[in-house]
Amino acid sequence: MKIKELGEFGLIERITRLLPPYSWEVVVGVGDDVAVLNTPQDHYLLLTCDIQVEGSHFLPDTPPRLLGRKAAAVNLSDIGAKGGEPLHFLASLALKPETPVDWVEEFYRGLREEAQTFGADIIGGNLSSTRGPQVLDIFLMGRVEKERLLLRRGARPGDVVMVTGELGNAHGGLLILTRDQLGEALPPEARKPLLDAFLTPTPRVKEGRAIASTGRATAMLDISDGLAQDLLHICQASEVGARIWADRIPISPALEKLARTLQVPSWPLALEGGEDYELCFTVPRTHAREVSQKVEKATGTRVTAIGEILASPRERILVTPQGEEIPLTPRGWNHFREEKK
Repeated sequence: MKIKELGEFGLIERITRLLPPYSWEVVVGVGDDVAVLNTPQDHYLLLTCDIQVEGSHFLPDTPPRLLGRKAAAVNLSDIGAKGGEPLHFLASLALKPETPVDWVEEFYRGLREEAQTFGADIIGGNLSSTRGPQVLDIFLMGRVEKERLLLRRGARPGDVVMVTGELGNAHGGLLILTRDQLGEALPPEARKPLLDAFLTPTPRVKEGRAIASTGRATAMLDISDGLAQDLLHICQASEVGARIWADRIPISPALEKLARTLQVPSWPLALEGGEDYELCFTVPRTHAREVSQKVEKATGTRVTAIGEILASPRERILVTPQGEEIPLTPRGWNHFREEKK
């Protein structure tokens, strides 16, 4: 069997079986986006890393300053999705020898800008050379109060499924960059927010802290692989099902214009596209309005209820705008697969 036949998540399962037992301080290991370590204090340590590979995660002509910001943002997003605050970055880069020094300096300027925006610093890392694609591997440590930690598991039947912001904009930005003349068919006011969402996503650290501070949320993660796939991660970890309504997914006017240009519905772009770095979380129905109001007041970010958690893990349902119920399948990003599923 080859890796492309097994896929990213199947490979993770096989690797996990080969790992030694965890030491006593490991609260959460493999199976979530962040490792969680116990401490004698009133907080947990949060550890995460994310790799960016040229040609797979970013286009070769991406401005390095924007790339530095995004490399930081994807890690900040993971910490925010646990309700945590970021602390310290490490950056390991595998660079081509012919890479201009200015490129590296601009990358670090972007990394520093994004880190400092959220109160984190950069304390070290590693440099290596490569003849293949350039590789940017970023590690981030954070912390969260023990009573505020949110994981993928914890969603309960009857909970409301909620998301922050708007979904699908990053997918739209990628389409503009990779399809000839598509950007030219859109007005600047539609093109810019889609490109910004893909090139410089905003990690929802403040929103994650606000959600956790309510004490009402039961599970949370960030939407990096697409809403469909990431919501199913919550379902799998929590051993529950879900029903979401396609016409409730928050979609920007810019993505609507792009969808009309492509002559396709907008909701699949939001459901299947990755790299939104918005938050998907669950809240008991009796507290859903309270949480959304508190988060919007504290951060200014829109919160939308898009579905509900069901008791049976076998019930994973998408309701189309026409009212048809179809299976909610993991149609999002999966490394090593030849096609998106």
